[in-house]
Amino acid sequence: MSESSAVAAASAAMTSGGWRRATGIAGAALGVLAAGAAATVAIERMTVGRDMRRRARLALDSAGPYGTLRGTSGRAYADDGTELYYEVDDVDPETAVDLGPRRRRLFGRRTPAPVTVVFSHGYCLSQDSWHFQRAALRGVVRTVHWDQRSHGRSGRGVGQIRDGVPLTIDQLGRDLKAVIDAAAPEGPIVLVGHSMGGMTVMALAAQYPELIRERVVATAFVGTSSGRLGEVNFGLPVAGVNAVRRVLPGVLKALGQRAELVEKGRRATADLFAGIIKRYSFAGRDIDPAVARFAERMIESTPIDVVAEFYPAFTDHDKTEALGLFTDLPVLVLAGVDDLVTPSGHSEAIADLLPEAELVLVPDAGHLVMLEHPEVVTDRLADLLTRVGAVPAGVTVGGYGSTSSTAQPG
Repeated sequence: MSESSAVAAASAAMTSGGWRRATGIAGAALGVLAAGAAATVAIERMTVGRDMRRRARLALDSAGPYGTLRGTSGRAYADDGTELYYEVDDVDPETAVDLGPRRRRLFGRRTPAPVTVVFSHGYCLSQDSWHFQRAALRGVVRTVHWDQRSHGRSGRGVGQIRDGVPLTIDQLGRDLKAVIDAAAPEGPIVLVGHSMGGMTVMALAAQYPELIRERVVATAFVGTSSGRLGEVNFGLPVAGVNAVRRVLPGVLKALGQRAELVEKGRRATADLFAGIIKRYSFAGRDIDPAVARFAERMIESTPIDVVAEFYPAFTDHDKTEALGLFTDLPVLVLAGVDDLVTPSGHSEAIADLLPEAELVLVPDAGHLVMLEHPEVVTDRLADLLTRVGAVPAGVTVGGYGSTSSTAQPG
C-alpha cells in the first residue's frame, strides 16, 4: 500500500465508519509494534481493575519529582517565526571557569564568559527528559535546556501550520542556532543531544561550521544516528517491519488530520500505549515505575499531528559528512546496548568516524538511557566537561539518583 493509499483509506474510514474503523487501519500499521506490549497489558487487565490503574497513575504522577526542575525562562524565534522556549540554569559569575588566555582573546573580554552546556532533547520528549543530568549539574556549570518546535512549551511550527512546509532536521538545526544566539550569544559551548537532539546538533554543524570551529569545545551524542534510519527494524522480523514502513507514514498523516478524534482514542487505549512506550524506551525490568510513568507522560503529551509531522524527516536524515567538523573536539558517544529506536550500531558508526571520541555502550539500557541509567550518563558527561575545563577538577557532581526500583540507598 502506498502512502497516498493509506491516507485515503484511513480518511475514508474516519468519515464513513467513525473512530472504530479508523483505529482498525491504524492497528494494521501499529499492531506489529504493539505485539509484545499487548500481551503484558492483557494479563494486567485480567488482574488489575481500570480504576486501580488510574489511581496508580495519579499516585505516580504526584509522587514523582521528575520534570519539576525549572530555570530562568526565555524565548527565541526561529527563522519562520516559531517561538522556541528555553530555560537557563546559571552559576555565580565569580565561579565561572576560565578556559585560558586564548579564549579570553577570542571573546575579547577580561572576565571570560562562562561555559554553557546546551541540551537538545529527542522526538516526542521535552527538555525535562534531561531531569537527572540537570539536577546533577545545577550550580556547577551554566546549562541551557530548550524544547524543540512543537514539543514541550515551544510553539507549533509556524512553517508547518501556516505554510505547509515539511519539517526537516535542517530546520531543527536552525532552531538550535536561534536558541544559542538568544541564550548563549558568547562564550564557549558544549553541545549535548539525545536521539533527534543529536541529529539537531549535526544539522547545526552542517549549516554553521564556523560556530563549531570558533565556539564549541566539546560535544556529546547520546542514543542518536547520523543517517540510515530507514534501515532500523525496531526489533521486528523483516516481514513485520516492511509492512510497518509501507503504511505507517500514510496512516500517521491521516490520523494527524483527525487529531482530536485520535487523542480520545489514545486516552481510551492508554494501557496499550503505556506498554509500547515502555518496550521502546527501556530495556531493564527493574525501572522505577515513577520514571516509566514520567516518560509515558512526556510521550503522551506530544499531539498525534506533531508525531505525524516529524516522522518523515528521519528517513531523509543524513549528516555523516557533518561529523567531520567534530574530529578535533572531545566527543562522547553513548548509547544503550538494547536501544531499539536508534540501535547502538549507529553510535558505533559515529565513533568510527571520530577516532578520538569516547564510545560508551551501556548494558541493559534502551533508548531513554539518560533516564534508565542516569548515573552512567551523568558520570561520563561530567568527565567530558572536566576534560575541557568546563567543570573544575575535584568538583562533586551528584544528585542524579537511581531509577532502579531494586536499588538500595547509598
